[in-house]
Amino acid sequence: MRSPDAAWIIKERWNSLTEEQQRYEFSPIAPDFVVELRSSSDDLATLQAKMQEYMNNGVKFGWLIDPQQRRVEIYCTGQPTEVLQAPNLISGENLLPGFELKLNKVWG
Repeated sequence: MRSPDAAWIIKERWNSLTEEQQRYEFSPIAPDFVVELRSSSDDLATLQAKMQEYMNNGVKFGWLIDPQQRRVEIYCTGQPTEVLQAPNLISGENLLPGFELKLNKVWG
């Protein structure tokens, strides 16, 4: 079991679970989108392996945000990991159209 810093599940997929499954602390479903925010105590390689584990288990899209290196790794099913250096804004692309995250406060 894994627990990302933030996650999102397509409503139809969530609704396909039973009411009992929806009440579990950890529901038996992989999110569609995950976010990991690296803290000063996190090892980058460990977080990268965690992101790959998410993708291997059905996550479609994910961000690994690294404030120490001011970079974002973007994980997307069927594509190589994209690395952005100090972007001001990242978007949910096709999975979450219109969703954007401004990173100026994260970069501090």
